[in-house]
Amino acid sequence: MTSPAPATQVALPRVPALGGLYGRGLVASARLGVTGGARPGTRTLPDVTYVVDDVRADADHLTAYQHLLHEPATDALPAGYVHVLAFPVAMALMVRPDFPLPLLGMVHLANRVEQRRVLALGERLAVRAWAQDLRPHRSGTQVDLVTEVASGGDVAWRGVSTYLAKGVRLPDAPRDDSERPAFTPPVRTGRWELPADVGRRYAAVSGDRNPIHLSPLTARALGFKRAIAHGMYTASRALADVGAARGDAFTWSVEFAAPVLLPATPDVRVAPADGGHEFTVWHPRTGRLHLAGKVRTPHP
Repeated sequence: MTSPAPATQVALPRVPALGGLYGRGLVASARLGVTGGARPGTRTLPDVTYVVDDVRADADHLTAYQHLLHEPATDALPAGYVHVLAFPVAMALMVRPDFPLPLLGMVHLANRVEQRRVLALGERLAVRAWAQDLRPHRSGTQVDLVTEVASGGDVAWRGVSTYLAKGVRLPDAPRDDSERPAFTPPVRTGRWELPADVGRRYAAVSGDRNPIHLSPLTARALGFKRAIAHGMYTASRALADVGAARGDAFTWSVEFAAPVLLPATPDVRVAPADGGHEFTVWHPRTGRLHLAGKVRTPHP
């Protein structure tokens, strides 16, 4: 459950560019020794809410996103596209000097979006973001980045992105030794063809140019055999596969398991379940789970 936003607000003049944020985050992570742990003496999150007003979608940018993610070419902003517009505001919190976890090596564990109504091209959007719920994970420490997007004074979209700092243990934090349940691949309903350059193509529309997504060379430098697909690309691609059945208002949740190494041809299942839809993506040969999630339409 999302906690209230901190009362102290910091107004940003514009949505920051992710490239510059990554640069600042990498420098700060290097000072911490990359895997050295939390910032000394810090166990709390920044008690501030970042705010950016008058954010507008660009028509060409929207079209490029829709084409890449297989979304219909309309003036409606897909829920994944709203994430692209707004998430850099949350990312700016992660590179503050008082943010307790290093950015380098941060792993995207899960995402949950509540879309209350469709946002459209031309609307003036207000974005606010804050960090909450610093807590232990079996592999380190996790944290939630919360982003809200409002139009006309009403929140229309809310996203919670959960990140893991692997190997980082906060002082006196209880250990979480829970394990992920075993996965058995279901009957597939489709298969994606993901070319080697899909990471660069999604980086072009999202601004997320993390080196692990761009090329085998830069990915290997950070511990991966090949470039990996963005988590939000695969999650948004699954949402697009659900299609119009998701309706105008819905919740969309996803948990990420194993990275998708590019190029890839993962098996996919998207099917009705429990009054909504569930989606699963896995490796066709090994049966290794990549991600699983749900789309639910709220009851009237």
